[in-house]
Amino acid sequence: MSGERLPVVETESTSSVRLVGTLSVAGALAGLAIVLVFQWANPLIEAWRAEVLSAAVTEVLAGADRYETLFLDSNGFTPTPTADTTELDRVYLGYDRDDMPVGVALVGAGAGFQDVIRVMFGYDPATGTVIGMQVLESKETPGLGDKIEKDSAFVAAFSEVEVPLIGLKSGRETGAESEVVMITGATISSRAIIDIINARLAEVQRDVDGFWTSEPEPLARGAAR
Repeated sequence: MSGERLPVVETESTSSVRLVGTLSVAGALAGLAIVLVFQWANPLIEAWRAEVLSAAVTEVLAGADRYETLFLDSNGFTPTPTADTTELDRVYLGYDRDDMPVGVALVGAGAGFQDVIRVMFGYDPATGTVIGMQVLESKETPGLGDKIEKDSAFVAAFSEVEVPLIGLKSGRETGAESEVVMITGATISSRAIIDIINARLAEVQRDVDGFWTSEPEPLARGAAR
């Protein structure tokens, strides 16, 4: 009939534009939500990491009261590097309640049986000995490889042991001060711990010892960690 209004048919191009617009708005809102959640969660994550680090340093340095981060620059380890610290190697110098240095905590990583193992260990430059060890991250086989962190005798073996460490199977000890008896059934994992510590010390022991023998003045209590 003349004058009768025909129904409007939505074209494909109009529908596509609307879909793109809807997706763009949804994406922007999702991105904003991610940013807001990150801004909220990141300080909490950093605080948790700081607590974990502090606990690990205290553990491997036999109860250090506090610690200071040292950075390795062109002049050796220092608490006040001149370069950007992002890419600098670092260790943690522990102090007792009398502000006397008790040792240096170092983090090392290496291949285990299943995946990468991350370890923190304490080193006393005055005696050339490892004075404590803690596994920070491990995905070793439950009931076998995970004994590197659950076997109290193995963990305790990393106390006042001379470096470089020597790993031996049970029954083959000679009485040397550098020996660590590996875990039966978890030889690869326990060997990995020994290799990680030796490799990490090979990287920085000279610089750590040099800083230690320079007799740094103890810092005031409450210095930034």
